[in-house]
Amino acid sequence: MKLGYDPRYPSVDDLRRKARKRIPGFAFDYLDGGCNEEINLRKNTEELRAIELMPRYIRPFSGANMEVSLFGQRYQAPFGIAPVGLQGLIWPGAPQILARAAFHHQIPFVLSTVSTATIEEIANITEGQAWFQLYHPVEDSLRDQLLQRAADAGYRVLVILADVPTFGYRNKEIKNGLAMPPRMTWRNIRQIISRPHWAIQTLLHGQPRFQTLLPYIPKGLNMHHLGLFMNSTFNGRLNDEKLKRLRDKWKHKLVIKGMANPDDVEKCIELGLDGIIVSNHGGRQLDAGPSSIKALQQIAPLFKGKIKIMMDSGLRSGTDIARALACGAEFVFLGRTFMYGVAALGKRGGEHTIVILKRQLQQIMEQLGCEKIEDLQERVISG
Repeated sequence: MKLGYDPRYPSVDDLRRKARKRIPGFAFDYLDGGCNEEINLRKNTEELRAIELMPRYIRPFSGANMEVSLFGQRYQAPFGIAPVGLQGLIWPGAPQILARAAFHHQIPFVLSTVSTATIEEIANITEGQAWFQLYHPVEDSLRDQLLQRAADAGYRVLVILADVPTFGYRNKEIKNGLAMPPRMTWRNIRQIISRPHWAIQTLLHGQPRFQTLLPYIPKGLNMHHLGLFMNSTFNGRLNDEKLKRLRDKWKHKLVIKGMANPDDVEKCIELGLDGIIVSNHGGRQLDAGPSSIKALQQIAPLFKGKIKIMMDSGLRSGTDIARALACGAEFVFLGRTFMYGVAALGKRGGEHTIVILKRQLQQIMEQLGCEKIEDLQERVISG
């Protein structure tokens, strides 16, 4: 068995099943669930997998190379690790595990403002190669402090989140008392007792906290008042002025995540942003909206070459990655997929997940006869 690779779990579906058995139900629901009736959660993957690709067999082929350049950085593969909040709740030390794996495999890791590791720690692990995702604060002073910390730590790509103007209505989280932040109920405690390995690891690491935000959170808040503090501190609704100020203050690459509407993309280009991530937040925010792949198919033909176009939401395999790239994405991100890996395999989970995605993508590129990532766009036949 190679370091980080476990042949008992050759697919992300295998990792998901293992993760469900290994972590408490409330943690799995937080990771796995979507908003409202979870329609868009299912559509993201189902509509992506409706895309068909045509192979070309009788032609010269010198091998497949999945390396790509993005924002001046060369990456070994055209995918990265998407930001996920409260990662340490799902598995202790998850952001550190994933950041190390990303750095080892030369793919980007994106740290969320509400993850459970600090800006500085992840920058140290990745030697400044990680990206930072910003939940926009209400107060300009907090925004400026977070931006300065990210710049000082060496981050060169800032991702501003657009698709959380309000927190999603998530039935499972409400039932579990995990609306934001998590609180323990007797039901949740029983689930913890039934997952002793998770409980021991959490005890060793300590209760998961919003580590980047700890300097700004008043001491001594109970769970209720901490929730009120978070809701009053961050306002995810963006407008022209907020984006203009961010563009003026952030001197490196600026990406906006959560795009679905071509009009919004046009505005981002006018404001001088460097990239977009077409996304519906993994089906966790708007159940009545389009799947990410449908939005990408509308956006990519309109704006190719005008701004870097990326995508997340719904991708669970190397074949899914190939489909998204074939539909016009220049790069993709996966969130739940990597968290399933860490929840299933702990410290080995990040390495293992990257390896299987690389192997799957390499295989489909060879099968289709694609020598480089751009060739995938010539293979779409339906969907």
